Amino acid sequence: MAAAEEERFRRIKHWAGFPSESIRYCLEEAGIRLGDVDFVAINSDPKANLMKKIGFTLKKRPELGLIMDRLKNQNERRSIEQELQTAFPDQAFNGQVKHVEHHLAHLSSAFHVSPYDEAAVVSVDGFGHFASAAWGVGRGTDISVDDKVYFPHSLGTFYQALTQFIGFPNYGDEYKVMGLAPYGKSAYMDEMRQIVLLQDDGSYRLNMDYFIYHKEKIDYEWENGSPSVGRLFSDKLAELLGPIRQKGDELAQKHMDIAHSVQAMYEEAFFHLLNKLHAKHGCDNLCIAGGCGMNSVANGKVTLRSPFKKVYIQSAAGDAGGAIGAAFVVHHQESEAGRDFVMNHAFWGNHFSEADVSEKLKVESDKLEAEGCVVERIEDEAELCRRTAQAVSEGKVIGWFQGRMEWGPRALGNRSIIGDPRRSDMKDILNIKIKRRESFRPFAPSVLRDAVSDWFEIDAEVPFMMKVFQIREEKRAEIPAVTHADGSGRLQTVYKETNPRYHGLISAFNEITGVPMVLNTSFNENEPVVCKPEEALACFLRTKMDVLVLGDWMVERQD
Repeated sequence: MAAAEEERFRRIKHWAGFPSESIRYCLEEAGIRLGDVDFVAINSDPKANLMKKIGFTLKKRPELGLIMDRLKNQNERRSIEQELQTAFPDQAFNGQVKHVEHHLAHLSSAFHVSPYDEAAVVSVDGFGHFASAAWGVGRGTDISVDDKVYFPHSLGTFYQALTQFIGFPNYGDEYKVMGLAPYGKSAYMDEMRQIVLLQDDGSYRLNMDYFIYHKEKIDYEWENGSPSVGRLFSDKLAELLGPIRQKGDELAQKHMDIAHSVQAMYEEAFFHLLNKLHAKHGCDNLCIAGGCGMNSVANGKVTLRSPFKKVYIQSAAGDAGGAIGAAFVVHHQESEAGRDFVMNHAFWGNHFSEADVSEKLKVESDKLEAEGCVVERIEDEAELCRRTAQAVSEGKVIGWFQGRMEWGPRALGNRSIIGDPRRSDMKDILNIKIKRRESFRPFAPSVLRDAVSDWFEIDAEVPFMMKVFQIREEKRAEIPAVTHADGSGRLQTVYKETNPRYHGLISAFNEITGVPMVLNTSFNENEPVVCKPEEALACFLRTKMDVLVLGDWMVERQD
């Protein structure tokens, strides 16, 4: 019925803490109060893997500060009931709180909403409940976990630590390494294989000589704000790879080669696990979740480098998706009903009436007039799409705010900035006018589903922009703005059934240009994706965006 991340309401990127505003939104969308809720499910169970935690502590004896810090963090966390009481003082919660193990919630978040009755399932991330990965098989409503990788070994933490090493210290900067990797070559694979050690059972271990997080206290903030993580790697990593890149240092070919090698090592370990998983269960369907499930480059190679034939990854593969997974685990525990839901779109967020939009435009009318903007309501949807597509074809940058907000980190056509994929300078235009991000990071194409095989080397269903594929070589010169350095594109397939207006916009652009796609990036400027009309207007006014389409309203800056 409803799903939204707290960062969209708080306006702090990657905001971490109790999601009171998201809960408030979901209750309102359902038309209920907190007292009507029978169960609250959370993807956290402090009792999970307890014996593994005790065994590690007794065997490894990490410094006392690390142990005390972990215990302090656990003790300081208020109960869910206390948080609900604080957030909703006028409403009583009479239901039960159910705790679900982190990786089981991840696996459920993919399998229980997938179109498959049976599938192999895998969750890979940094850490959750002392584990960094879990895999097994899902059948019907049941998920059976074969095995896990436990702390301190983690592919997600390997990737995060190497992201820090090449000068990207912020939480979530792994996307930058993925974007940088195609500019490099596999010059550091021997070194990577000294760090990540593949095991015969399909799992992996890290050479912990290159890390410090397992034995020293790491600065780690994850409460009521944007997360921050201290340095994870040891000085020995610099002995292996050379000097650490500091903030402000030139981004040299060496760093591109390390980025390429990090991505290649991740893929080597990931496909090693997938091949073993397929050999055990023989199932051709695969569901992927966990923070590493956002590695769209690796996801696009699954059917090429493993025997799996079909892959499903829902739109919020990371920790946010654990909310849905926890809910489905509890649902299937408490109900005998079978599965009756497939998540084939991501539009589960808030939405606004034309009256809401009209009111916000009136509030900002003086500012819009000062910017020389013309405001027009176009009630005919086909004409709205045609006019917008014409503006895109003229090289204008469009803010596109429609319908319900997307669930997950990707803008998928309702909170998007749209551009012309044919323009070789469109990436530069977007970065100058709005995004102000690194020039090596690619922009994605939203493509009409029926046209995918004409433009990509593979025909696939990718509604959530979770897979990168090679663009056909003969087509790359036609769409340079969405073709990355290695000839790839992060595909989003667009369907008339799930997003008719966005489909209509791209169809109109196709009629004008003969190109059945648009460049699509998230509607934001170094902030969470816009959530409300007033945020869309604010972003439009403080940037050099040319056109803003809010529902039926078109706001256009005049030359």
